[in-house]
Amino acid sequence: MKINATLPEKGRDLRLDLFRGIANWAIFLDHIPDNVVNWITTRNYGFSDAADLFVFISGYTASFVYARMMIDRGFIVGATRLFKRVWQLYVAHIVLFVIYIVAISYLATRFGVSEIIDEFNVAGLVDHASDTLAQGLILKFKPVNLDVLPLYIVLMGFFPPVLWMMLRQPDLTMIASIVLWLLARQMGWNFAAYPAGTWYFNPYCWQVLFVFGSWCALGGARRSMGIIMAPATLYFCIAYMVLALVMTMAGRFPELESLFPHWLYSAFNPNDKTNLAPYRFLHFVVIVILVIRFVPKEWPGLEWKGFDPLVVCGQQSLAVFCVGVFLSFIGHFTLMLSSGSLLAQILVSSAGIAIMTTVAYYISWSKRQDKPLPKPPAPKEARASTSAA
Repeated sequence: MKINATLPEKGRDLRLDLFRGIANWAIFLDHIPDNVVNWITTRNYGFSDAADLFVFISGYTASFVYARMMIDRGFIVGATRLFKRVWQLYVAHIVLFVIYIVAISYLATRFGVSEIIDEFNVAGLVDHASDTLAQGLILKFKPVNLDVLPLYIVLMGFFPPVLWMMLRQPDLTMIASIVLWLLARQMGWNFAAYPAGTWYFNPYCWQVLFVFGSWCALGGARRSMGIIMAPATLYFCIAYMVLALVMTMAGRFPELESLFPHWLYSAFNPNDKTNLAPYRFLHFVVIVILVIRFVPKEWPGLEWKGFDPLVVCGQQSLAVFCVGVFLSFIGHFTLMLSSGSLLAQILVSSAGIAIMTTVAYYISWSKRQDKPLPKPPAPKEARASTSAA
């Protein structure tokens, strides 16, 4: 079939790095309960949050990186490169999984805080260690806060045929993704978890954000510019953002909840994150529209040095994400053992972000050292004698 998608322009899009860095910082902060600092993250002011952003950018980036490869070198090569990335993600998850559960078990025993065993869903390791670890290897068992990476692995694992279709029939592929999402919500489809229940992030539903990212990367956003730039679209986006802000705040403050009829409040609360509620998806689409409209790829502000830590964290996203998940547990544990004061919350949050940023800068520096140094230019005398010869 003919390629109908519009390939993204070559060159790095700093918006992806910036917003992926924001997502990593926000996920770290949101994973620390009873932390006043996480009030700066987007989950408190609308229906979607950093997880939605992370999944969307992952789909966008996967298409940005692998689409041209699949066109130039064929489906098999493109698919194997995608599977190579899946293997890297899986290895990162297993390493994080082992370090995470060992740290939880050790600190619970060392400090006599046995309740964190149940809080972080690792109690099964005590009575059924071998079965629980085996289920962890196949992604069915996940301690608390280790849900995003398995979702990413599954979405990338099934992405090769999706990308093949997206390159040929982008709009039809996007529609099929939406139909699967709505069917999964209606029929109750989800992946089984261990020892009971289902995945916190339903892959059948969350795939629509991943595919939406791919669709935007491969020309969907460009083909929709007429709608995106229309004045009526801007008015709708502003109105919907206000609605999302008010309903989210009503879910956090009972005094505000009492101001609204129950049918309106209950339509948005509690926020259905597991199955990606339609109002949540729409909220994220609105954010994407506003970013495209007001933060173009060529925006000079992206070069501001103040954004560098976020951009570098976005460029080293996988390592920063894994470090952030582990640090969020350490931060939570530290606040449990300390006074949990406002100062302690600020210090723990700041220290975690500083460590994540340091890791990102180190990895970036280390990768540059792996590249060979440029060869020095030949001496003028040597060039002159060569020319004379």
